[in-house]
Amino acid sequence: MRLVVLGMMGACPFGGQTWLYLNWLSGLRRLGHEVWYVEDNRIWQFDPERDGFTDQCTYAVDHIAHSLARIGLADRWAFRWDATGQTWGASAGRLRELYRSCDALLNICSATELHGDQLLAPFRVLVETDPVVDELKLAAGDEHVRYQFASHQAFATYGERYGEPECGVPLGDISFVTTRQPVDLDLWPYVHDPAARLFTTIGNFRASTGFDHGFEGYEADYEGETYRWSKHHEWLRFAELPSMTTQPLQLALAADEDDMSMMRRHGWDVIPANPMSLDVFGAYRRYIQGSRGEFTVAKDQNIRLRSGWFSERDACYLASGKPVVAQDTATVIPTGEGLFCVADLAEAAEAIDTINFDYPRHCRAARSLAEEYFEAAGVAGRLLADLGLS
Repeated sequence: MRLVVLGMMGACPFGGQTWLYLNWLSGLRRLGHEVWYVEDNRIWQFDPERDGFTDQCTYAVDHIAHSLARIGLADRWAFRWDATGQTWGASAGRLRELYRSCDALLNICSATELHGDQLLAPFRVLVETDPVVDELKLAAGDEHVRYQFASHQAFATYGERYGEPECGVPLGDISFVTTRQPVDLDLWPYVHDPAARLFTTIGNFRASTGFDHGFEGYEADYEGETYRWSKHHEWLRFAELPSMTTQPLQLALAADEDDMSMMRRHGWDVIPANPMSLDVFGAYRRYIQGSRGEFTVAKDQNIRLRSGWFSERDACYLASGKPVVAQDTATVIPTGEGLFCVADLAEAAEAIDTINFDYPRHCRAARSLAEEYFEAAGVAGRLLADLGLS
C-alpha cells in the first residue's frame, strides 16, 4: 500500500516528537509498504538556532531530511509551508498526487488540521497519541474539535482502556480502535550497564514553558471537574521522592529556572533537556541508553480518567533494557517485572528499591516487554488490520 504519514517533527524537532514519527515510519516500512512522511500544516516552526517560533523553515527542513535519511526514507518526504506554499522534498504537484492516490493518510498525533489537498485522500485516519483532552472538548460541545474529527473516516487512540468500564473518558459517537507507540528494536537496542547510576526522564515540566508553551488551554472541564494537561501538577505530588530512596534521580527538563531550582531543593538532579533532546540520534538516545531506569509522571487527564495511555518515551526506555516506574494510567501492559505503575510516593520508592534488588532481571524483563508489546512492525500491522487495511 501507499501510506502517507502526517506529522510535526520539523515544527517540533526534539527527540520525543521525532522518534514518535520515526518509529511509526520504520514499522510501516518494515511491512513492505510505500511510506511517505509529510509535514503540511499551518503551525509555526520552532527553530532552536533562533530560540523561538518562526516562519523560517530551514531548520525544520534540514531536520526532516536528516532524520528520514537515517531510516532509509531519504526520498520519501515532503514539507510544505502553508503561509507561502513553498515545498521541499517533493513538489506541490507530487504532493497532491500522493494525497489523491494513497491507500491511507495517517494523521499521527492529530497534529495537522486537515485542509486543502489533504482532503483528497480517500481514507483519512486520526491517530490520537495524547488521548482524553479532545474527547472532553467534544463532550463540552467544542465545534472546532468536532470539525477536525469530522474530516477523518477512522480513529485510533493510545487510550487503550477506551470503552472499558473503568475508563471514564466520554466517547460520544466516536468509534476508536486502540493502538500504542511502536519502537524499532534495531534502532533502540538492548544496552545493559550494571553500574549505570541514574534513574532519569526527559520532558516538559509546565505547560507554559518549552514546546508546551500555549498548551495551558488544554485543561478541560467535564461533569464539574477540571482535568489538567500540564505535568507539573503531578511532579509536585512526587517532589519528595529523593528523600524516600537512596537511588539518585535526575530530570532532564524543559522548564524555567524557578521550577528547576525548586526541584533541586527537593533533592533532584536537574539538567536542561533541550541541548540533549535536539541531538536526536546522538545525545538523546545515549541519555536513555545510559540511564539505570526511568521514573516519570503522567498527565492528570489520563490518570483520573484511567485512559490506559502509555508514553512513547517510556517504550524507548523499555526497549533499551531500562526498567520504568511510571504513574498509573491503567495501562494494559503487564507490570511487576521491568515496568511498575504507581499511585503515590510510597509505591514509587518501593518500585525503585525492588528494581535495584534484582537489577539484571528487571532489565531483561524491560526489553522483553518491548519485544512483545511495542515491536514496530507488529504494532503497525495490528493497527492497519484493525482499520481494515491489512
